[in-house]
Parts: sequence; structure tokens; C-alpha cells
Amino acid sequence: MSTVTVKQLSEIVGTPVERLLEQLKEAGIAVHDPDQQVSDSQKMQLLEHLRHSHGSSDESAAKQRITLKRRSTTELKVGSSTGRAKTISVEVRKKRTIVRDEEQPTPEPEVVVVPPVETVEVVAEAAAEPVADVMTNKSAILAKQFEADRRRLEDARKQADEGRLAEDRARQEQEELKRVEAERREAEERAKREAEEAELRREKEQVKVDEAKVEKAKPKAKPAKARGERENHSARKELHVASDKRGRRKGGKAAPRGRGASSNDANSKHGFAKPTAPIVHEVAVPEVITVADLAQRMAVKASEVIKALMGMGVMATINQSLDQDTAILVVEELGHIPKATGANDVETHLEAQIDDDQREQAARPPVVTIMGHVDHGKTSLLDYIRRTKVAAGEAGGITQHIGAYHVETPRGSVTFLDTPGHAAFTAMRARGAQATDVVVLVVAADDGVMPQTIEAIQHARAAGVPIVVAVNKIDKPEADLDRVRTELSAHEVISEAWGGDTQFVPVSAKTGEGVDNLIEAIQLQAELLELKAPFDGPASGVVIESSLDKGRGPVATVLVQKGRLNRGDILLSGQEFGRVRAMLDESGREVPSAGPSTPVVVLGLSGTPNAGDDALVVADDRKAREVAEFRHVKVREAKLANQQAAKLENLFNHMQEGGVQTVNLLLKADVQGSAEALRDSLQKLSTDEVKVKIVSSGVGGIAESDVNLALASQAIIIGFNVRADVAARRLSTDKGVDLRYYSVIYEVIDDVRQALSGLLSPEMREQIVGLAQVRDVFRSSRMGPVAGCLVIEGMVRRGNPIRVLRDNVVVYEGELESLRRFKDDVNEVRVGTECGIAVKNYNDVRPGDQIEVFEKIEVERSL
Repeated sequence: MSTVTVKQLSEIVGTPVERLLEQLKEAGIAVHDPDQQVSDSQKMQLLEHLRHSHGSSDESAAKQRITLKRRSTTELKVGSSTGRAKTISVEVRKKRTIVRDEEQPTPEPEVVVVPPVETVEVVAEAAAEPVADVMTNKSAILAKQFEADRRRLEDARKQADEGRLAEDRARQEQEELKRVEAERREAEERAKREAEEAELRREKEQVKVDEAKVEKAKPKAKPAKARGERENHSARKELHVASDKRGRRKGGKAAPRGRGASSNDANSKHGFAKPTAPIVHEVAVPEVITVADLAQRMAVKASEVIKALMGMGVMATINQSLDQDTAILVVEELGHIPKATGANDVETHLEAQIDDDQREQAARPPVVTIMGHVDHGKTSLLDYIRRTKVAAGEAGGITQHIGAYHVETPRGSVTFLDTPGHAAFTAMRARGAQATDVVVLVVAADDGVMPQTIEAIQHARAAGVPIVVAVNKIDKPEADLDRVRTELSAHEVISEAWGGDTQFVPVSAKTGEGVDNLIEAIQLQAELLELKAPFDGPASGVVIESSLDKGRGPVATVLVQKGRLNRGDILLSGQEFGRVRAMLDESGREVPSAGPSTPVVVLGLSGTPNAGDDALVVADDRKAREVAEFRHVKVREAKLANQQAAKLENLFNHMQEGGVQTVNLLLKADVQGSAEALRDSLQKLSTDEVKVKIVSSGVGGIAESDVNLALASQAIIIGFNVRADVAARRLSTDKGVDLRYYSVIYEVIDDVRQALSGLLSPEMREQIVGLAQVRDVFRSSRMGPVAGCLVIEGMVRRGNPIRVLRDNVVVYEGELESLRRFKDDVNEVRVGTECGIAVKNYNDVRPGDQIEVFEKIEVERSL
């Protein structure tokens, strides 16, 4: 091989000139210019250096490897699926390993495409630039082959780019053609629609002209028939739609016109008959209903309801709630029949679900409540019955927890309710629940009739429940049975021994004497009542007591009165509901079901119901939830209404309604002297119009009974150097009773005086604003006589009442019709200014008169 320059050598081996110069420099060859000559020895020195750099320095090795690498990067722009151009980087990596003394075929370049997000790398393993052996022809041949491969790859890439650009141009041309075609079709459809609308208008005008002609020619003919005949011959068959709804669907194609038009019209005729009259629905309207629900009940779109509301001046959305009056007006406006539903329709519908007449009834055990005065032996009597008539294993605290228990007798069982006090009994009777069949009135033989005994008689009588009198403590020497009969006869409770209808049974809770006779008397009374109840179907009853157990959650003791309560039923009680998860009897054992006159402990309610609430089994959870929420809203509204009853700030509002004429106060002080001073000072504030009424005055802290008294009498509690206990504070907060603390007596008097002043009606006073002197009177064709005046005091205002004075005597009282300064209307004229005044409905204004302008003001009265 002859001597060549560095530039020629770089072209032969396919290596850039700069890279070849660096390799020569690394090999220790002093060549710095591309035009310098490179001899054969320098070429061999360069080859030896390259062999050493590739890890092989042994020339005698049988197999020597040379690894060559080359990397080139290009960028291509292609179209993406979104329509915008995307730049792709193409990186070509070439790698070639040459093993001497061994012929290896030159592989075809493999192009591997790795697709990242925006970049595609083409990795090609091809023959890389060999640093050919300048002494042999093999290196030169390999170099030429790699150069040909490189050119072939570039040509393929260029062809791919040109094909991609051609595809993009073709796709753009196709989209342009589609867009032009769509615009052309839209223009044609618009022209056809306009032509059809014009033709329809011409037909309507022609129909009107024909109708007018027919009416003139035949006044008695029916225009509808003539119109129908013409339509049969000439008019088009169209769908009966509203005038504002005509037209083609959006995006639809126009029907072809021509020969097939008549056949298309015949085929497009609707298959339903036009209603001869509007459909009228009877719409149930509750107290509150949303726009969407109201539209659904009337079978119209919600937009129609909103449009009707807008016509009535009400702006509403589809989810907005309407009151009953507004909803009824909307229903009538849309042509339907409204039916107002009451607030208790939900309760009525729930009660109507249970029809006792269709269920077979059987005899049930009686339910007995024992009442009486404190310390008359009522609790001792109950303890003796429980100890003797209940098994020993079931005695103890079980009954105290459940509050009800069974007593088995030879003549049947008896259910006793251990309800504490008469308040719970009254709550049950107020709901109309027949929780109690017989009342056992316990009266001590040595003490006689006491106030709470009389109260128990009144409760039993109000409930219509028979009474069995148990005269207790007959074992005492001072017992007097006749005295008890005499005192009870004064209250119309007459013994059978005296010809009455009330059983008197002498008993002793200490010795047990007469207890069996008492139970027998109860059974006899129950037989006379013929107590029956259905044992099948949904259960109903009453809640005796309820509590919140830490481990079991809300627990309620329910007395089943009708039907059968099963585990798994949906139970509704007051504001609470839930599925019965478990039922326990009076012994604490689980029972699967409970019949009439059976008390059970129920687990699974959402909360603790109130004692005396009705318990009812409903069909589904949705209905129970609806009724419970309705009752919760009602209770909340009643609570809010009660909280406004005795508020000191609302006394003036009550006075306007005519409901409050006095201020009720409940005084509690730390010492008796302070209480007397407060009472005397506050009572002195009373006048003929408003009065202070002291409901109660006492010494000591404010207790729960004081709050109950204030709640019943709608009084305000005033605590002077005293405070309320925890129970009283909780009750006053729940019931909304106004509770105020003071430590200075003058603050109490000032607050009460201010409250009484608010009850006084305001005083109306007149205040003179201005005075004008009439100088001359002019006549106006529009307003009549106009007085030319000079304001001599204050100012004259338009809109204020006036008086006309003549010789300081009022001759007319009215108002101004016009007030002018020169020719301009003004609102007021000040002192020393001339003006023109026209008096409304008064024409006898004379020169020298005075016009007095005044205003009425309200003056707040105070004590």
C-alpha cells in the first residue's frame, strides 16, 4: 500500500479526520495536519496501538479480537394520531467484533425499535467502522461493505420519511374533502328547511283564507269539517306536535322531494291517536315537596314546573323544596287536581296497616299496675309476691331490671308492671295505649287515704281502668279497715260490702296474709273484662322503660299487647327503629318470640325510646325510617316552639299577639330577707297596664322542681346569690326556660323594669316641622288654587301632613298635593323662602292663612 494522507486514510477506513488524528496522537505518531503523509510503518504502528487498546497485545495468539463501535443520531418529524407533528430521535448504534484468522460473515444490520413516550431509538447492530489492516485487502473490503450498509440505511430512512409525508398529505386532502362535503350538505339541509317552513307558512295562510271564505259563504257550517276535507285532499299528513317543537332532529338528513314524496309522507304518518282532552292527574301534595317529585307526580317535565314557578315570580331549581300552598298553586296552574295531605297522614297510614278485625283473637293474661301513696307498703307487697310466686332461681334483681314479671297461678298467669310513680302511668295513658288492665290501689290501714292515693284514683278513673283496693298493714294493732272504706267512699270508691263495685282485699305484705286472695281478685276482675288479643300477625305494644347498656347498646323493655313479636322483625318505637337482634324474658333467657301481655327486653334499636312510646312492627326498613324521621322533625319543631314561650326578650312579641299581659317571675334567694326585699320591690313596679306576678319565692338553690314549676307557669327564674344544680341546668337548657343569675338587687329591678317598659304601647306625639304664611292665591287649570307662601318657621316638606289655620283656628287637616319653588317640584323649602303650595282636596285657601306642617312620632314609654 502506498503512502496516503490522513484525509485519504480517514475516507478509506470510514473514520472522521478528527478522530483519526486523535488516534494517531495516542499511538505516538507526530501527525497534526489532515494533509500530512502517513507511511506504511506509521500505519502498522497505529494498528498495533488499536490492538492494544482493545485488550489484545499478543501477536502470536491464534485468535485476536477487535471490537469497533459507532453511534449516530438523527431526528425525524412524523404525524401523530392527534393530528400534530411529532419529533422522533433515531439513534443508530453499530458494533463489530473482528476475530483474526477466522472468516466470519458480515451480518445484515438488525434494527431494534424501542418505543418510549416521544422518542424512538433504532439500535442497529451492524458492521462498525473497522480500522482495517492497511496491509491486507480484507479491511478495505469490510470498510466498503459497512459504508454500503450505512448508505442503504439512510436511503431506507429517506424513503420511509417520504412515504409518511405522502400519507399525511393524502389524509389532510381527505379531511378537507369531508369538511367541504359536510358544509355542502348543511347548506342544502338549511335551504330545504327554509323552503319547507315557507311552504308551511303559505299553507297556513291559505287555510285561514279558505276558512274565512267558508265562514262567509256558510255561516252555520262547521269550520272544522271543511278544514278536514281540505286537508284530506291537499294538506300534508304531519305528526301532531306543538308549534315550537316542529323541525328536523339535529344532524338528521332531509327527506328527498319528488316522486317518492307522497309515499314517504304516507309511511311517516304517526301510529297513535291525538288525545281528545288533556290528561288530568290527582296529585297528592304533602307539606314539603321538591320540584322534581312534584313534576314526577304530575307526569310532566321538571322544566314545565320551573316555568310555572317563574310565571308566579318564584325562582326555583329542580332540587328546591316547595311549601304546600305554593305546590298546590303550581298543580292548579298546570291543570291538575291537587290533594293536600296532612302532617299526620304518615301516622294514619301506618296505623291502617294493622287490621285487628281480620285476625283471630284469644284470651290473654291481664296486665296489672300497683299504685299507692309512699310508705303504704306497695314495694313490700310486690317483693312478697315475687318471692313467693316466682321460682327461687329467678328471684333477685332480674325483675328490678326488667320492670315487669309473670306470676303463675292455678287460674292463669298475671303480668305485673313495676312502673315507678304515677308520671309514667300518665304518659302511657296519654298515648291511648291500653298498657294496664287493672290498677291495684294500695292503702295503708293505719294511715288511710293520702293525697297521692287520691291522685292515683283520678288517674285510674281518667284511663277507664277498674280498681282493686289492697288494704295493707292489717297486721298492725292500729289498723282500721272501716276508716279506709269511709275515706275512699268519699271519692266514689265504694266497697262491695257496702253495695259498691270495688273489691277490697285486706293484705299484709309482712306476713303474706291475703296475698292469694288479692291475686284471685285480680283474676276475677280480668275474667269480667274478657281480655282478648290476636296472637298472630305484626306485633304492637308499648315501651315500659329503656336504657343505654355499655355492652349491648340501646335496650328497651317492651310489653307486647297484640300480635307476635319475632326476632328479626323491624320494630318502630317513637323516634327510634331497628331490627330486633335479640329478645330476653324476665329471667334473662333468650326467647325467639313473644305474644300478648308478655314483657321482653329488645336489643337492636337505633336509640333509647321514651317510656310510654308505642312499639309497632312494620313491613320494611324504608317505611320505619320515614316515620321515625317524620316524628323526629315534629318533636324538634315542638321543642323549638316551647323554647320561645318564656324568653324575656320575646315578651314584646307576645304582647303584640295579645298573649302576655303579665310578667311571671320565680324568685330564689340566699336568705329570706333578700327574697322579701326582691318580692316587694318588683311588685311595686306593677301598673294598670302591666303587672309583675311572683309565682314562687323561696330560699336556697334552684332545683329541678323549680324549673318544672317555671315551665308550667311560663315564668322567668331569677336566682339572687344562688345557683342551679346540674339536673336543673340540664332541664332548663332542654326545655328553654330562661334562667338568670344576679348579685345586685338594682340590676334585677332594672331588667324587670325594662321588660315591663317593652310591654307598654308607644305614645304618639305630634311635632311641628314648619309654618308657611299665605301671601296670595293663584288659580291653576290643573291643580286648582295654588297658595303663594313664605316659610316663616322651620321648613315645609312634601309628604308630611298639614293643617290650614285661619285666625289661629284649624279649618282643614290633610296633606300637600304639590310643592314648587318657581316652576320646579321640590321636596322641602326652608325658612325665608317663597314657594307654591297646593293643598289636596281643599280649594278655600285665602290670603293671610297659615299652613302648618307637622309629623307624628312614636315616643317609647317607660316606667
